[in-house]
Amino acid sequence: MAPYAGRVEILWWLVPSLVVTCVAMLWVGWLGREGRGEVDREVALQRLARELSRDRPTPARPEARQRDRSTGIAVRQARGAQPPGRPTRRVS
Repeated sequence: MAPYAGRVEILWWLVPSLVVTCVAMLWVGWLGREGRGEVDREVALQRLARELSRDRPTPARPEARQRDRSTGIAVRQARGAQPPGRPTRRVS
């Protein structure tokens, strides 16, 4: 016996929205091509030269911090009070 009694129907109600979406994408893509316009090469070179010759302030850099030198050894604090004479840190 087949899992479905009748024929499986495609969701035909989605087809109009799919067609409208595809047409809208094609239409916007075609209109977007024409709206860019061309810039004259000489004008573009003048703009580039003007921007490159302009003085720009250099951003202030924060001072570099001195880091503690790591020895690569993990040091834990002792738990609880230590008697005098014993180190408060131990290496593990």
